[in-house]
Amino acid sequence: SWRGRFWGGIADDLSQGARVLEVGVGTGKNLPYWPKGVSMTAVDLTPGMLSRARVRAASLGLEAEILEGDVQALEFLEASFDLAAATFVFCSVPDPVRGLRELGRVVRPGGPIWLMEHVRSQDPRVGRLMDLLNPLVVRMMGFNINRDTIGNVTRAGLHLDRVDDLGVAGIFKIIRARARTPDGGG
Repeated sequence: SWRGRFWGGIADDLSQGARVLEVGVGTGKNLPYWPKGVSMTAVDLTPGMLSRARVRAASLGLEAEILEGDVQALEFLEASFDLAAATFVFCSVPDPVRGLRELGRVVRPGGPIWLMEHVRSQDPRVGRLMDLLNPLVVRMMGFNINRDTIGNVTRAGLHLDRVDDLGVAGIFKIIRARARTPDGGG
């Protein structure tokens, strides 16, 4: 599964006791894939989804801090986490660059930031179709299908490490970035 692949890559980036932040936890679809032996914190904007995530965490026997929060204005100190992750979140964040900057702020300098997102296709025909359909999708579903998330990662000042294509017309990607270090590097 894509989620298994995503969280498997994250697990390779972690040491025992690491502090991990998942933004946009929703109802907790990722919880079964969370790495073991780390300290998990998860945030989401929607109280109803958070309630379902808490129930799912309890049913899986997971201990985690599951809090209401907005990725655009996280209530954590700088460098509070060793790693941050989000799956299919930045398609619906009103100001994605601001949200990505916040991840860069709350992750330790040089710490990894993992995203699994759908992005605007590089195929000109598919990309134009996505642009055309986007207003309808936003009205009906609440998320954008034509975001330039890879570009937003660099616009947010994060260091882009790699982008893995998950197939399906090049629309689905796993992105690994890093918070900048004080000298501006990754």
